[in-house]
Amino acid sequence: MTAVAHEPTTLAEGLLDIFLSLDTPEGFRAELIEGEIVVTPPPDGDHEKYISRIVRQVVRRSHTDMDFSGNKGLRLRSGESCPKNHVIPDVTFAPVEFDVFGGADSWMPCDGVAMVLEVTSTKPRADREAKRRCYARGGIPLYLLIDREASSVTLFSDPEKDDYRQLCTLPFGKPIALPEPFAFDLDTTDFL
Repeated sequence: MTAVAHEPTTLAEGLLDIFLSLDTPEGFRAELIEGEIVVTPPPDGDHEKYISRIVRQVVRRSHTDMDFSGNKGLRLRSGESCPKNHVIPDVTFAPVEFDVFGGADSWMPCDGVAMVLEVTSTKPRADREAKRRCYARGGIPLYLLIDREASSVTLFSDPEKDDYRQLCTLPFGKPIALPEPFAFDLDTTDFL
């Protein structure tokens, strides 16, 4: 039997087809993370407060001019038995010079992305583990995680295969150094 272009030939392709055809309620977002479809509700105000504080500092203080996008879909490499991960970071940062967002599809590759930001919400384990692995596999240089339950900020760096080789975790209130292309200390005193 010959496979027709629109018929999935593997279970992974079937899951990807289902995922891409989802019609989520307004404000909800769906992601395909390590072979699991994850649907999350709209964020609360505190979640957005952390994002606002970080974006403002990056725009004002970054050594390199940065573009940013909230809720931009990224297609990332995955394991052999899973379809490509389709992940939506809370914020994606990329140097202005790369113009990665202009003309990009709803789900774009992660080429040129300098850092992604996640603030824990209804599924904190996904942010701490599965998304971390997805971003590392995608080769995203920096992953900044604001963990509201732990009252901490973690910067993951130096991606290799399925994880980051370096991490720095500090409690809220302590500045965390963002390396090039940002090159400034992120102030977290108002995260308390």
